[in-house]
Amino acid sequence: MKPEDRTWSFVLAAAGGGRRLGGTPKQFRKLGGEDVWRWSAKAADELFRRGIIDELVLVFPEGHEPGHSCKDLSVPVKYALGGRTRTESVRNGVSSASGRFVMIHDAARPFLPVEMCEALASAVTGDAGAVPLLESTDSLKLVDGDMTVLPREKIFRTQTPQAFERASILALLESSGESTDEASLWLDAEKKLSWVRGSQKNFKITTDFDWTAAVSLVGNSRVSRVGIGYDRHELVPGRRLVLGGVAFDSPLGLLGHSDADVVCHAVSDALLGAAGEGDIGAMFPASDERYRGADSTELLTRVLKLISSKGWSVCNVDAALVAQTPRLGGGMKRVSENLKTLLTAVCPYAELGVKVKSGEKVGSTGRAECMECFASALIERYNI
Repeated sequence: MKPEDRTWSFVLAAAGGGRRLGGTPKQFRKLGGEDVWRWSAKAADELFRRGIIDELVLVFPEGHEPGHSCKDLSVPVKYALGGRTRTESVRNGVSSASGRFVMIHDAARPFLPVEMCEALASAVTGDAGAVPLLESTDSLKLVDGDMTVLPREKIFRTQTPQAFERASILALLESSGESTDEASLWLDAEKKLSWVRGSQKNFKITTDFDWTAAVSLVGNSRVSRVGIGYDRHELVPGRRLVLGGVAFDSPLGLLGHSDADVVCHAVSDALLGAAGEGDIGAMFPASDERYRGADSTELLTRVLKLISSKGWSVCNVDAALVAQTPRLGGGMKRVSENLKTLLTAVCPYAELGVKVKSGEKVGSTGRAECMECFASALIERYNI
């Protein structure tokens, strides 16, 4: 267990104007269907799930508050207002943080390796900060009138996140002038600075070439999967009829260990199947009394959070309910709206289709002995 005095805040600086790249500020450009800043926020979410950090502090320019875009994150989120300069923005973020230690990261570096952050957290002590460094692969020259050869083996490039004891770096941010990074302030104050190995993929999007490289990297790493789900429950007197979390007025309800919501069950199975995570029978067994009478919308939410924790995003869900009685046509709009709310609370960009078909008086469904639901799900993630 992490010691109580090792609390960490992750400060994500996303308030810059991106003038060198031009157009929409780079942190708000769409990369793989998501704002660039969201990539780092998801890395912070994984750090929270691993017990490395305790909160995420987002530093945004005025008018760009993320709103619902953080609903799928497990990590507690705070917001800080960006300033006129980078140093002022970072200072606002660090001031809003509550951890004893902070990692300060540029939102323009979307491909952040979580393992590198874990190494940084281990390298920081109360009197020593830590930064990721990359060896220079080019021969270097210093041009200042004359040209001087610099020893390549002693030259390193600095990346973010940069990690420090919060009170110490905040004091430097409040008392010093503008700086390109916090490590410079730290070294100017003659404080100890450790380092860990950086990552080539943790590059910063600054130029058009960087943006093209990022788009190419994402496009080549997208993995999509499809899953199918199916469920059927018997119709009996004396049970509530619940479909997609919506209760219907009906003399017959569906029989099952939980609330027997065939729509939620089929959708859950489609999602679990696409992610390779088994099915709801294994995840919520009927032999477990905890799930007797369970609300299936809560079970669906747990399924969504599970696949999200594995890095998957839901692109689309399509469900077809087959029922003879009662007539559901008018109520299916409420079912669709309720399911869409559940999906987008965890996966903000998910799309949904729901329809109902008659049993045409054929078979057990047509004789109103049961209801069936078929569902498909398309999910994707980026293996960067």
